[in-house]
Amino acid sequence: MSWIILVIAGLCEVAFAFCLGKAKEATGNEMYLWYAGFLVSLIMSMALLIKATQNLPIGTAYGVWTGIGAVGTVLVGIIVFKEPITFLRLFFITTLILSIIGLKVVSH
Repeated sequence: MSWIILVIAGLCEVAFAFCLGKAKEATGNEMYLWYAGFLVSLIMSMALLIKATQNLPIGTAYGVWTGIGAVGTVLVGIIVFKEPITFLRLFFITTLILSIIGLKVVSH
């Protein structure tokens, strides 16, 4: 269950990065709504990370959490914000994904 909570925490990290990107593009009240979404996502992400670390090693949990956030944020940047897709970006995202899987495999 802790791994599921950790994955959800990582997805909340992606959500708060997405909200920041959308807030940057927005104006007026819409901008404040995106910032509110950022704060909600941030609080949820941190609370779930805290919950997950009660049963998982902190180094592993933090590494996986930031990895999910980094991979997800790059993918959101490419898909939603039309950031460039290059071989090196995809290569390093792939190595990050493999590292996250490796942490999961070697953690008890």
